Amino acid sequence: MNLVHVHLMLTHVPVLGVLFGTLVLLAAVPRRNDTLRRTALVVFVIAGIAAWATYLTGEPAEHAVEHVPGISEAIIDRHEDAALVATIGATILGLIALAGLVLYRAGRAIANGFAGLSLVAGIAVTALMIWTANLGGQIRHPEIRSGAQVVAPADSPDRD
Repeated sequence: MNLVHVHLMLTHVPVLGVLFGTLVLLAAVPRRNDTLRRTALVVFVIAGIAAWATYLTGEPAEHAVEHVPGISEAIIDRHEDAALVATIGATILGLIALAGLVLYRAGRAIANGFAGLSLVAGIAVTALMIWTANLGGQIRHPEIRSGAQVVAPADSPDRD
């Protein structure tokens, strides 16, 4: 296993972590469920840490594929720029969540305003993560690029 493998494995943790934490918080806020609120905050902290691990393994992954035929340096650069923004967003979200866990220690209910702020931040960072993941997918999957045309192989039954 090398840093490319590590990057590809880690990349799912912050994306799905922020999404999962946001969905849990979305369920927790209207129910005023403090256990679910705390769970979401813990997930946000973990996702923030994982975002940095993913970002830091991105450079070695770039070096491993940048000279592979069909790989676009421009797409890699867009993904890298988006990854930095998403990582900073996940870090801010993780710090907000950590502050909430410290401020509202066991026995103290998490304030509705704080939970609402965390939810809005979670939704924003989820959007950043999805954008970044889509750009990353385009590096090796040209079929998901805008305007891409997928051509069936000559021996495919789907081919006219």
